[in-house]
Amino acid sequence: MKKTYQLTAEGKNTDRLLDAIKHELRKYVKRERRRELPAGADYWDFDCRFGATQETAQPAHLSTLIGLVDGVAREGGSQFYI
Repeated sequence: MKKTYQLTAEGKNTDRLLDAIKHELRKYVKRERRRELPAGADYWDFDCRFGATQETAQPAHLSTLIGLVDGVAREGGSQFYI
């Protein structure tokens, strides 16, 4: 998944938009984990990057993504890239 999410949208509640983004992230991970494992792999591991834009994104662990999204929303950011 390579996507820039907007945290503000005219006519939409910011909290509901944030919840929808988190749901989409969880749904994506769940769908990808259902795929068959590659040969020699014991589990799925994801190479995640997180930042304000694609150019400034830094590596991040999958388990920290929801917390990072919450942090951007708390700080009043308008968008983020995963």
